[in-house]
Order: sequence, then structure tokens, then C-alpha cells
Amino acid sequence: MNTQVQIAGVTFKNPVTVASGTFGSGMEYGDFLDLSKLGAVTTKGVAPIPWAGNPTPRVTEVYGGMLNAIGLQNPGIEVFCERDIPFLKGFDTKIIVNVCGKTEDEYVEVVERLADEPIDMLEINVSCPNVKEGAIAFGQNTKALESITSRIKSVAKQPVIMKLSPNVTDITEMARAAESAGADGLSLINTITGMKIDINRRTFVLANKTGGLSGPAIRPVAVRMVYQVAQTVKIPIIGMGGITCAEDALEFILAGATMVAVGAMNFVEPDTTLRVIAGIEDYMKRNGVEDINELIGAVR
Repeated sequence: MNTQVQIAGVTFKNPVTVASGTFGSGMEYGDFLDLSKLGAVTTKGVAPIPWAGNPTPRVTEVYGGMLNAIGLQNPGIEVFCERDIPFLKGFDTKIIVNVCGKTEDEYVEVVERLADEPIDMLEINVSCPNVKEGAIAFGQNTKALESITSRIKSVAKQPVIMKLSPNVTDITEMARAAESAGADGLSLINTITGMKIDINRRTFVLANKTGGLSGPAIRPVAVRMVYQVAQTVKIPIIGMGGITCAEDALEFILAGATMVAVGAMNFVEPDTTLRVIAGIEDYMKRNGVEDINELIGAVR
């Protein structure tokens, strides 16, 4: 029985990774699971210099999930390369590094710094605000997305996965823009913008007012978007959004995702990824599926 999948020439032992920002670089999870069992670890976003993130409070539970407005707090690329990459190299798993920035130049700086590091893939978070374009996210404008994808591809030595925002009118337009600019694959979806108000204090629960909604509540939206994009582009997709179990993951795979990423559930049950992997294998055995690739995009 084969559970291996390939994206842009990189082979993963199974189709399960973690969603960026929900797993750090895996250090916090070492007591809960063996990282070597994952298809890949996708790191928290890393920028050229340390980012402090947004003011607190910046996380809150909501029905069906959570809202976060962390603001991409991270220690910067130098600490990441000196501390996090050596830690991850101690495990038999692929390394996908999520990259963020506030201008094209900042993204390019990180990608160039990572060019000779022993990592396997880059995931580019285009939900960051483009400060030179009035803080509109790169992933909400096709021209901005094409431009940043093209620039990153021109300097990257690893395959480039563009992580798309669902906060757009037509996700397929953004997918086509990334593909046409040379992206090797796509990740979707990122969080959906939401808000929570404290009726007793009559104020916003999050200091940032709005935050990104993740968790089971967004899964039907995410599955729909993965399906639409899979019908539109030819490059592979990493699907994510509210995965809690193997059944959820299989929905994404059947809709067209080559890999899946577990996000918010890492905070609830840290071994969710392992249960998803085991559940996919059990499904394949019960249904006589010899190769996981037979399931990718099987629902049309």
C-alpha cells in the first residue's frame, strides 16, 4: 500500500503536514508525537527580521473554531536558520518553510537566505499586507500576486508553494495568477476574516478587532475552494481548513488536494496528525485502495 505523494519533485512519505502558525517548528510538540511520522513539518512564518506581532489579546475561541490575530510574530530568519532548521533535520520528515514579509523585497530577502539551507520547499504567505500598496494583501490582487510569485521564483532554489487567501471574490482567479507566474503548487485556504464582540464590556475581544477564523467551521468553504481550484489549475494543492480527523482529510484529497495540513486541531489534540495518517491508511485498507494517488481528485 503506497501513501507517498509528490509535489514539484519532492516525495513525501504520506500526505499529511501541519498548517503554518499552528505548530511552531515542532519543538513544542516533541513530547506529544514523533515528527518523523509526518509527511512534512510546515513551519511558522519567518520574516527577514524579528516581528513582535499584534498587541494582546490576540486569540479567542468561537463556536466551531478560533480567531487569531497573532500578527505573524517570529524571531526572524537568522534565529530560524541557526535554531529551527537544525532541530527539524533531526527527524525523518520534509521541511516546508513558510515565508512572510511586508514588501516584495522582504520576501525575496528571506527566500535568498534560505536558498542554500537544507529545506525541501517554500510556502509563501501572501496574506501579508503589502505596505507599499496601501496594506492590501498580496493575495487579494492578481497583479500583486503575479509579481511577487514571479520575483520569488526567479531567486528560489526550492519549489515554491503560494498560500492563497480565501478573502477574495474568486479564488480561481488568484490560483490562475499564481500558476501563470510560475508557482509550483498552491496551499489553501488561509483563515477567513472574522470578529468577536464582548457584549458585557461592549468592546472587541481581540485587540486587533478582527482575526483569522480557523477550525471545523471553515471546512466546507475550504473543501469547496480546493475543488474549484483543482478544476482550474494543473499544479498540485495542499488543502487545509478545519481538518479534525481522517474523514475530513479525505474530503480534501477527493476534492483534488495532493496533501493536507492540520491546523487548529493541533491546539486541541496535539496528536491529531498521527490519527489522520492512521485513519487514511485504514480507509485505504478497507476500501482496497493500493495507492493514495488514486484518491486525489477522484470526485469530479
